[in-house]
Amino acid sequence: MTRNPILLAYQFLQYLLARLLSPSPPSPNAKLNRPRIAIIGAGLTGVSSAAHCVGHGFDVVIFEAGDRSHLGGIWARVNSTSGLQIHSLMYRFFPNIEWKSGYPNRREILDNIDNIWHQYSLEEKTKFNVTVEKVWQDGAGRWTVNDEQYGKFDGIIAAIGTCGEPKVPHIPGQEKFQGNIYHSSELDGKDAKGKKVAIIGGGASAVEALEFTSTAQAEKTFVLSRSDKWIIPRNALVDTVLAMNIFGQEILLSWIPEKLLRIFFYRDLADLAPPSNKGVFTETPMVNSDVLDKIREGSASWLRGDIVGFVENGIRFTQRAQGVPPGGPGKEVTVECDIAIMATGFTRPKLSFLPDDCFAEPYAPPNWYLQTFPPGYMSVCANNCTYVNAIGTVGNYHIGIYTRILLMFLVDPLTRPREGLMKAWIDMTRLFKKRSPTPAFDFFTYTELLWWYFFCVAINPFRWKWALFVFFGIGKSLPMRFVKEEDALREKLDRYESK
Repeated sequence: MTRNPILLAYQFLQYLLARLLSPSPPSPNAKLNRPRIAIIGAGLTGVSSAAHCVGHGFDVVIFEAGDRSHLGGIWARVNSTSGLQIHSLMYRFFPNIEWKSGYPNRREILDNIDNIWHQYSLEEKTKFNVTVEKVWQDGAGRWTVNDEQYGKFDGIIAAIGTCGEPKVPHIPGQEKFQGNIYHSSELDGKDAKGKKVAIIGGGASAVEALEFTSTAQAEKTFVLSRSDKWIIPRNALVDTVLAMNIFGQEILLSWIPEKLLRIFFYRDLADLAPPSNKGVFTETPMVNSDVLDKIREGSASWLRGDIVGFVENGIRFTQRAQGVPPGGPGKEVTVECDIAIMATGFTRPKLSFLPDDCFAEPYAPPNWYLQTFPPGYMSVCANNCTYVNAIGTVGNYHIGIYTRILLMFLVDPLTRPREGLMKAWIDMTRLFKKRSPTPAFDFFTYTELLWWYFFCVAINPFRWKWALFVFFGIGKSLPMRFVKEEDALREKLDRYESK
């Protein structure tokens, strides 16, 4: 048992959160008689959403295109050296998660997903090797998934995430290269000890690859990044402060955190920071304190520029200065390497199984109600698969909030947003962010996301009684009592008007 007082306090906080906010797992063979939800995807978001649903009495079926080994989504497919870049306090994708450290590894993340899946009896509710190709709604508002064999559903949660199959582009001359070429997701078991490694790409996949080369004791690692991307410290306080920008965009004072990052974090490597015209509130930053340390100690180099092509002993690369855009002028060099790692990310899974009118401009994703509900389809929640860039949002407790907003809509007709009002909210958000350097829904901060939730509940008095349920999962029986009273009142009014 640890004697670290900070870790003990963290474990106690986790215990409190689990006790106060976790919905109760259904008893064995319990009959869940609330509306039925189809959940598409058995990754972290799908499992968490399903557990919230069954914990509040809603029946679910989880559809997963892969087999049992795909439980956990992208975490089931990345390397064993992978782990959290943000602090685990900001990655509580379900209330009863029990992290053992601030930055858990892939195995611990998968174990927590698996524990939730078993604890909430989701094994019997998961259909593996079922690819969802189409969902459609009948005249009564109920949904069918693929065909009639799975029955009808009252709601849909799309939880397909943002990472599909590995993206492996062809680079000129790679057939000539005498070393090995791997994608960043297939590094387990590969030998890089004492070798020179070139990592092609400068995003999260590049950081994952850099962790591998460090663990494998590579002689030297070169990160070849085409575009500039902010790196912020692996510090929960700093990350939380950055996520507290309620405007969710670059503002007049954004130069302050950017200047502080350059002075106190980049320090002598300030030339590696993005230029002044690319702010920290425009694209998802990488959260890692080790990258710059490895560059300082000489075990890694970060080169900004464009790939020209492979040669027999390495990669021809046009190195650009800070502020020169991709494709601009630079100095051509040859980066010698024994291994090339394609840190080129993953293809984005498609939501094309949803009705076609969900993608009608100007209200195509991510331009949806709360960025997650297609206008006109309040019973569809695309949880964690429509965002483009953000700070402080991945895997946090917003999964539960989005799920409970959907449950509120399904149970209480008076809380449901009309299509016109859903579009009006989208237009209002666009208006507020019209001066943003990025489109309104292409970047947001966690505080802005919380403001969206607050506005969603506050704007409709019939949602007030659901506030504790939506935000904390508390009081599901109380709002249901009010719903029944409202139903009875509506029936009386209907009888009165019919006389």
